[in-house]
Amino acid sequence: MKIVSARDFDLKREVEYGTPEQNETVRRIVSDIRREGDAALLRYTEQLDRTTLTAAQLRVPQEELQAAYAAVEPSFVTAIRQAAVNIRAFHEKQKRNSWMDWQPDGSLLGQIIRPLKRVGVYVPGGKAAYPSSVLMNVIPAQVAGVPEIVLVTPPATNGGEGINPYILVAAAEAGVSEMYRVGGAQAIAALAYGTESIAPVDKICGPGSIYVALAKREVYGAVDIDSIAGPSEIVVLADDTANPGYVAADLLSQAEHDEMASAILVTNSAVLAEAVQAEVKRQLDVLPRRDIAAASVEQYGAIIVVDSIDEGIDVVNRLAPEHLEIMVQEPMAYAGRIENAGAIFLGPYSSEPVGDYFAGPNHIIPTNGTARFSSPVDVDDFIKKSSLIYYSKEALLQNGAAIIELARHEGLEGHARAIAVRLEQEGKAESDNG
Repeated sequence: MKIVSARDFDLKREVEYGTPEQNETVRRIVSDIRREGDAALLRYTEQLDRTTLTAAQLRVPQEELQAAYAAVEPSFVTAIRQAAVNIRAFHEKQKRNSWMDWQPDGSLLGQIIRPLKRVGVYVPGGKAAYPSSVLMNVIPAQVAGVPEIVLVTPPATNGGEGINPYILVAAAEAGVSEMYRVGGAQAIAALAYGTESIAPVDKICGPGSIYVALAKREVYGAVDIDSIAGPSEIVVLADDTANPGYVAADLLSQAEHDEMASAILVTNSAVLAEAVQAEVKRQLDVLPRRDIAAASVEQYGAIIVVDSIDEGIDVVNRLAPEHLEIMVQEPMAYAGRIENAGAIFLGPYSSEPVGDYFAGPNHIIPTNGTARFSSPVDVDDFIKKSSLIYYSKEALLQNGAAIIELARHEGLEGHARAIAVRLEQEGKAESDNG
């Protein structure tokens, strides 16, 4: 892991939009699913996942859920239930209420908040299975009041049809009853446009491969999406009080996700920089996913030495990381100065996996520097809002002339006349009654 100064470190990272070949592949898959439905869905499942299914086998039956519970450890069920309680409690605090406000002139203004009707959740099943992502997508949608939540996840490859049992148990514990064994761009297209077996949804959430990300971008507009997620990122801002073993472990906790994951230490301590560099090398040697983490550290990892923590904060805000850990003597003193970060972890015991799995805040967080303008998944992602306007006669008579003035300045005479006809009619009625 190289040690560099802030001046020598390139803060820019190219956003992953896929190669022309990948984009063309995704467009073809989406188009085929849209035109052919189940036939294309089954064909691509056989071609890409090397799994042959019939339409009747797409939906996961109740018996498979029961078998999944028998296949996982009781300790996992206990842990997933505890995590679900914490996640639900956190997201319950985000709920919004509809509101209405009567004006003195008799008008009523307000906002009606309703849940989306049907949401699709994608759960990856490639390099690793993520039961925690099931909870992080499903529970906020449930808290928002979404009545229909459907989950899709890839089948077992190389001829099998069994889904990772930990994903199935997490989904069942979260309350999902509609699940399908289908993955990749073909699953996103099926959720967006529907097939004979899968009804279309209003929104698609959840991370996945580059093909999943490109497919979500392709169908956006027909449905809503949460985001186009990039590789995982962590930045640790630390001073000489930080434990180098903790810092190295936390950097590697993200590096092991993907060869393109980014793990960066920002510190004002040259001593800590060298100690963490040595710790990363030592811990890498015994990490089961060593090859993945080593490639990540080599390509996208760095230790940035700054002159002060103040300069370090500037670097952090420019990076706008997905995950930020602050390991300094007084972490709370700096939290308010962080402008761009998806999730902020304060102190030596707030390791990033605490947020990934258990604490309660959502772990689906903006990547690729998009924390500059976007937020973690929350209850707001699963609601829609309608404005409510009831204008009284008094209000229209009082404000109609101003409305007409604005409409005519925009060259929209029809708009102006829609108001003028009412002013003329109501004014005449008042004159006759006077």
